[in-house]
Amino acid sequence: MTTAEPTDTPRAAEAPTAGDPKAKKPSSPLLKPERSIEGTVLNVFSHGFLILWAVLAAGPLLWALMTAFKPSASILESPWGLPDGLHWENWSNAWSKANIGRYTLNSFVIVIFSVPLTMLFGSMAAYVLARFDFRGSRIVYFTFVGGMAFPVVMALVPLFFVMKNLALLDTRHGLIMVYIAYSMPFTIFFMTTFFRTLPSSVAEAAEIDGASHSRIFFQVMLPMAKPGLISVGIFNFLGHWNQYVLPFALNQGDEDDYVLTQGIGFLFAQAGYRADYGRLFAGLMMAALPILIVYAIFQRQVQAGLTAGAVK
Repeated sequence: MTTAEPTDTPRAAEAPTAGDPKAKKPSSPLLKPERSIEGTVLNVFSHGFLILWAVLAAGPLLWALMTAFKPSASILESPWGLPDGLHWENWSNAWSKANIGRYTLNSFVIVIFSVPLTMLFGSMAAYVLARFDFRGSRIVYFTFVGGMAFPVVMALVPLFFVMKNLALLDTRHGLIMVYIAYSMPFTIFFMTTFFRTLPSSVAEAAEIDGASHSRIFFQVMLPMAKPGLISVGIFNFLGHWNQYVLPFALNQGDEDDYVLTQGIGFLFAQAGYRADYGRLFAGLMMAALPILIVYAIFQRQVQAGLTAGAVK
């Protein structure tokens, strides 16, 4: 009797256990492509939107700069064409014949006094509202904040008669006072929030050492608030430099006392359809260049001031 010899049969591949480190997780080949496609679409959309925004913001400025170097005939014939040369006479005519130099000087005189005084008075009021708790402090604070929502056009008529009764109409110091009052609500709102983010331990240590409130403010807290002061100062400079409604209503005296925005509007209104457009665009660029220069110099300080209170 013979017995059948056992035949060697191939063993089935053992399935890896869950705890086996060599076990490979099932891969999803569609997972990574989907994420990469979503990220690519999002990046393309965001970059496209930023490019469109840059074109809309810088396009008119670049076109005005290009037009400032073209003669009036060339501007009317081909407004989108490139200039055939650099006509610097447009800039010289705008500076001298159109009195843009005089108007620029008047604007500088107003801004040099109005912006620092706004920063001084606004930061003093903001420091008191941020650091001292007294009866009615919230009412005072919200009264200033409510001033930002009040349209300046609604105050022109009573403001005109107030300035007239005080003999401040058509004067530089009167316009400076109006600019300070106009910028005070935003300055107090911004600086109050900024002072609240500063550590109070430094001021308390100075008070223990015997420093007065004024000394603590000017020598301790104000230097610590430098980023916020620079930021709000830039905003106030832009607002005062570009202001047109207030000087138009309160500074209608001598033409030589016009500010830059008034002078450009007066130049365009007097010329009509026979305007020297090359000179006009050169004057517009002269009005815009100080703003661009100031913002380019203090760009990092403005960003630092806006984000300083975000993280304590």
